[in-house]
Amino acid sequence: MNTRSFLTSFIASFFVVPFIGCSDAPKKIPYPETDLSQAALIPKPLKVVATHSAFGLDSKTAIYTAQAANGFEKVGQFLSNKIQTQLSLNIPVNESPLEAVERIIYINQTEALESDAPEAYQLHIKNDSVLLNARTAAGAFRGIQTLRQLIPEQSNDTLAEQPMWLIPSGKIDDAPNFGYRGAMLDVARHFFTVEEVKKYIDLLAYYKYNAFHMHLTDDQGWRIEIKSWPKLTEIGAQSEVGGGPGGFYTQEEFKELVAYAAKRHIQVIPEIDMPGHTNAANLSYPIFHAKGKAETPRVRTDMKVGYSSFDAYKDTVYVFVDDVVREITAISPSPYFHIGGDESHATPKKDYIHFVEKVEKIVQKHGKKAIGWNEIAQANISQTTVGQFWNEPESALKMVEKGNQIILSPAKKIYLDMKYDTLSKHGLHWAAYIPVDDAYNWDPETYVEGLPKEQILGIEAPLWSETISNSAELEYLAFPRAIGYAELGWTPADQRNWEEYKIRLKGQVPYLNRNDVNFYRTELVDWEN
Repeated sequence: MNTRSFLTSFIASFFVVPFIGCSDAPKKIPYPETDLSQAALIPKPLKVVATHSAFGLDSKTAIYTAQAANGFEKVGQFLSNKIQTQLSLNIPVNESPLEAVERIIYINQTEALESDAPEAYQLHIKNDSVLLNARTAAGAFRGIQTLRQLIPEQSNDTLAEQPMWLIPSGKIDDAPNFGYRGAMLDVARHFFTVEEVKKYIDLLAYYKYNAFHMHLTDDQGWRIEIKSWPKLTEIGAQSEVGGGPGGFYTQEEFKELVAYAAKRHIQVIPEIDMPGHTNAANLSYPIFHAKGKAETPRVRTDMKVGYSSFDAYKDTVYVFVDDVVREITAISPSPYFHIGGDESHATPKKDYIHFVEKVEKIVQKHGKKAIGWNEIAQANISQTTVGQFWNEPESALKMVEKGNQIILSPAKKIYLDMKYDTLSKHGLHWAAYIPVDDAYNWDPETYVEGLPKEQILGIEAPLWSETISNSAELEYLAFPRAIGYAELGWTPADQRNWEEYKIRLKGQVPYLNRNDVNFYRTELVDWEN
């Protein structure tokens, strides 16, 4: 029997005999009893049924996938690479002769899922096989994150001649509650290197995030190369909060980050904040400066906001915006382009509205949907534009009345730059102190009264960088709260419970330690026992 025929028969065998309620095939290896329902999985899956045996991951395991053209083989290779990194175990993908294989992981493309969500997946785990069913490669990728979380740190080499890592057997049916689950990193107040950003993306991918919003420009720095306006990086990129050297991403480096995220099925959403938060751009090209209430551009290393503005009636400004949007959208496959729009206190209201409406049309001209902070609700925007709620529920509701979708980022609940408590080393507290339990114990679906779930695109956890300047400080503020936000975006409210969640959160310590994550060891979680 050839490989493809064998795999077809293998898949069919899962459905000829009902999986749940029947025992696995006779065991050649005395697997210990397990309980898949007690695994420390985050986000918590929708349905878990344990069959109390195990799959033995070892050197005689191979990965097979659906056809390469649909992205499934890349998912299999990603899993193989992570197993190699974690366990020093080489698991071949679509290349081992079947006679040399005793156990297989098959990543299968199918429409036969309980959920019609694009990221839905099923895991069937038996003694000698793991079947991962997904409709899309993105769904398969989410599924392998669950499988990765089930791989133990230690092998049990008393069960066989070679070391074997025992994965609890059973079935998981899973799908996300929200289609958009994002995190934002402010690289403008402090610049973060390509490698630092990649590490953050990797951590987010492990917890099933699918959007990474980069706040690329602000008063203290311009962080993306625009070839038609070179002074933006020659001048505007050379500063940051506290007086550091700043920095910027070349377009090739930005494309590298986009490609890196795409391999993890995460879209990168670029933000050019305007018409406020534009001091770095105005310093680079003073012709953009609005005058009036706006302060004269200069190098800014402080944390003040609300003092800068583009001139909303200069044609040069819109030529510039068009060039910026054109160059960035050419290297950004995300359907979205974030136009900022927050805290434009130095921009007269009529100027602000005029600006937002013109810029929205520029974004649309370049084939993208605009996202803007909730202040853009003042303008007459199209239904395709997405509002990002951070501080004004009435603005979110105003946009909902117009038919717009909303991303929920309430500062009082989900801003990762807020301190945990009065003893926090980093962060601010102008919105609130957000301890780990408060970060988890709220419901995005009911947080804004009158906001229908069908108009909530999803949630996003912003991390503003005024008080942090490296990965260790970033991780201190983001983790473990970003793990809880992953569950808020994926798992329905009726399946979330803090007392149960914090036990699973403790179970993330081996992964966090293995990846040198400088997470905050809150006293609310018993990390040691």
